Amino acid sequence: MIRLHVPDPLAAGAVVVPSADQARYLVGVMRQGLGDSVLLFNGRDGEWRAQLVEVSKKGCRLAAVERVREQTSPPDLDLIVALVKRGPLETIVEKAVELGARRIRLALTRRTNADHTNVARLQAIATEAAEQTGRLETPQVVAPEKLDRILDAWPDGRRLMFCDEAGDDPAAEWGGRAGRARSALAALAEAGGGPWAVLIGPEGGFAPEERARLREAAFVAPVTLGPRILRADTAAIAALALWQAARGDWTEN
Repeated sequence: MIRLHVPDPLAAGAVVVPSADQARYLVGVMRQGLGDSVLLFNGRDGEWRAQLVEVSKKGCRLAAVERVREQTSPPDLDLIVALVKRGPLETIVEKAVELGARRIRLALTRRTNADHTNVARLQAIATEAAEQTGRLETPQVVAPEKLDRILDAWPDGRRLMFCDEAGDDPAAEWGGRAGRARSALAALAEAGGGPWAVLIGPEGGFAPEERARLREAAFVAPVTLGPRILRADTAAIAALALWQAARGDWTEN
């Protein structure tokens, strides 16, 4: 069944007017007619079955009929990712939603190879991914901010999984056999619960001074994602999958 994210409150009998794009998709693309059912969610009121009750040249109207799922919350997991080129960044946002990230924060690092992005487009990608994957909420995409400022305002109690390709030597440009960070699964298996974040750097890696600061922070868990150097989009997908397997809702029955 078609799913749509809407901002409106949802309750029995509530009438929802989809956006112009949603109306065109429902009526023009999917050929929905009067009486057809659609699933609606807003991130607050659970998932509702609604019926198409009006169609006109200006749009359409939906009426909520019954709640089919209670509202639940995803694991408290943020993804912090350095800005990369548009294609990989859009892939990261889409896959982060599929893999259960609660929020996606865009970071500016010393070696970030892009200094701006279309946050509205990324938010639209996140919304579409939430609709397609059955999520009951749409993760927020946060506008780019300098990594130093993100770390300066780090909240108490949140751990940070720092995916570091350079190993344990903060001055090293790239890792080697000696002094590597622990494997992600081993580190996460021993870590406590509570809120977490995953940090993925730019294609050029973290600068030595960034790496040094991260290695010194008590809330940081440095991990390696294996012996190969990964692209940023591959690293984000791998790290989120590992976290979900060790500490997230993949472990739930």
